[in-house]
Amino acid sequence: MNNAGVALFSTVGQTSFEQWREVMATNLDGVFLCTQAATEELAKTRGAIVNIASISGLRASTLRVAYGTSKAAVIHLTKQCAAELGERGIRVNCVAPGPVRTKLAMAVHAPGDHQRLLRRHSPEPLWRGARDRRGRSCILCSDKASFVTGRTLAVDGGFDATGVGLPALRRDPA
Repeated sequence: MNNAGVALFSTVGQTSFEQWREVMATNLDGVFLCTQAATEELAKTRGAIVNIASISGLRASTLRVAYGTSKAAVIHLTKQCAAELGERGIRVNCVAPGPVRTKLAMAVHAPGDHQRLLRRHSPEPLWRGARDRRGRSCILCSDKASFVTGRTLAVDGGFDATGVGLPALRRDPA
């Protein structure tokens, strides 16, 4: 499981190259290096790799030039690794979570943003937000997914279909 991330919420014009590299080093380079390090051991057991991206890697939104690009790159790296490591018996998949109450999400969203976002952009039965972040990854590692590789599973309560960027969310008076 490759699950690490840092976020920087700024525009392309406001993001320094040093900030860009910090986000890429953690969010993308970390996945690459950990995958390289685990490959030999995983080949012995026909193991599986699950990379954690983000819904921001599947859909563009404002203020996420570095974060969204890094997570989109993780999604493509997943496909590359699936293509290359499949012949060694290693499956590689990706999970792209939507709004999940994590330390990172709570640190970058203004108070109340998370609940407003869920109420506004998820189908009513799903606006509770994701509760269990482990289950979807465990399924991708299990024998039940033995013929699944190179895929990205969006676990987002409909956010990809209905979401908008943070500035629009913050203008919402509700």
